[in-house]
Amino acid sequence: MADYAPCPKCGSTGAKKVGYTWWGGVLGPTLFSLVKCQSCQTTYNGKTGKSATTAIIVYFVVTLIICIVLYVIASQLGS
Repeated sequence: MADYAPCPKCGSTGAKKVGYTWWGGVLGPTLFSLVKCQSCQTTYNGKTGKSATTAIIVYFVVTLIICIVLYVIASQLGS
């Protein structure tokens, strides 16, 4: 029995957990159960078998907004 859902691109059941990404560091891949197919190198949600693109975009945008808000607050406090 496979540990993760089959790859949505090639159907392979051989996927490995992703430990780190440029967009989410260590936290992002863990939050979205991100795995990488060992056959075609596609990354996807290992629980659902669906693409993680939407979750990645939302994660990135929310993180960016939080950083901007913190920057604005810090600059207001420093004035």
